[in-house]
Amino acid sequence: MRSNLPIPALTCSDLPKDTPEVELHLGIFPKLELSPGDARVLSKMIYVSSYTDQFGEPALRAWEAADGALVHLAYSDGNQFWLDRAGRTIWAVWSERSSLENATSYLLGPVLGLVLRLRGIICLHASAVAFGESSVAFVGPAGAGKSTTAAAFAKLGRGVVSDDIVGLVEREGVFHVLPAYPHLCLWPESVNMLYGSPDALPQPIHDWEKRQLALGENGTSFERHPLPLRAIYILGERRQNAAPLVSAISEREVLLSLVANTYATNLIDRTLRGTEFEVLSRLISGVPVRMIQASGDPDRIGDLCRLIKSDFEAQNGKALLSRFES
Repeated sequence: MRSNLPIPALTCSDLPKDTPEVELHLGIFPKLELSPGDARVLSKMIYVSSYTDQFGEPALRAWEAADGALVHLAYSDGNQFWLDRAGRTIWAVWSERSSLENATSYLLGPVLGLVLRLRGIICLHASAVAFGESSVAFVGPAGAGKSTTAAAFAKLGRGVVSDDIVGLVEREGVFHVLPAYPHLCLWPESVNMLYGSPDALPQPIHDWEKRQLALGENGTSFERHPLPLRAIYILGERRQNAAPLVSAISEREVLLSLVANTYATNLIDRTLRGTEFEVLSRLISGVPVRMIQASGDPDRIGDLCRLIKSDFEAQNGKALLSRFES
């Protein structure tokens, strides 16, 4: 990426600057060459978030702008982004009550997640960790425990590949998880569960409730290269006063669950949705997918990790045997 301003949490690259994959214009409105009252500036609202802020306003609204050439994202806290349909250029502005630091939290998460989707890369609402030379993804909606599960494995020495948004690329018939950033973002209750205090990890943004676990410190590690995806665990409802449970799930349920947890589905066009369905169908034909239900008892997080490890080994052993027999 090439940016007109330094981006918090990212370091400058020594690679040539004349051919960036993505061009960033921070603190700059796009030049739409239209008058502010022109109906084509906000031609069509395409999404309104069901999540609301403290004032009851939708957390996110999205429009097609400039006759559909741009996607305009407007967050309720004043952060705004415009992306071209090729996923190559981003403009960002923020209000006086926000900051570049705050805007970066959107940029490095949902905005670049949408850029990947516009560029044809399927992204799951998931976190992924390394199991040897392979990766395992934990899929689920907000609050399902994706980052918490990844952080629990990180404490056990497993490398983390990606947090919250998992981009997938297909190489010679095998799906690989793209590495993201060397940190995990956790809610205070998850930090308390794993580290004994909600304040055990720092806040990356002063007015943001989440804490950040830096990978590469205190026995944790970050995987910097794509790894083949060998298993997916869909996070179901927690089992109160019971041990964690893993179970089989029908192919139809798997497809419905993955479609529901594919990132930015509401913001892509019909062509990309069709491609998404085809890719997910190929994905589930070659990667074992299981339902995992964590215990409602936070002290049993270790049991969850052991169960996933055991099931992963069993499922991949079956897959290897099946390929050998065929």
